[in-house]
Amino acid sequence: MRVLATVLALLLSLPLAADEISLQRAVIALQTPDAVLIDVRTAEEFSAGARPGASRIGHEQIATQITALVPDKNTPIVLYCRSGRRSAIAQDSLAQLGYRNVINAGGYDQLKQALAQKN
Repeated sequence: MRVLATVLALLLSLPLAADEISLQRAVIALQTPDAVLIDVRTAEEFSAGARPGASRIGHEQIATQITALVPDKNTPIVLYCRSGRRSAIAQDSLAQLGYRNVINAGGYDQLKQALAQKN
């Protein structure tokens, strides 16, 4: 029973973090001039520090506010939050709206580190 609980906990945690491929895709996408970087954290988290050039739309408002920022559903969109959980929720919302090039970069620190390694 303990093994089952451990395996279940590991499986549930997998979607919470961006995988290495998603981070690589995010770094590549952010090198294109039309890419849009969106921070889906709270306003307080955003004001405490955000990636340069990022726009803030909370994950719970992304479906209603995205078209004002990104009307073209083919535009590369890179999302991040604190851990990757909220950006995964936002990614799902955007996919349901028909956005085709949305990347969950995971957590702020993960993305920061991946971008630093690129340079």
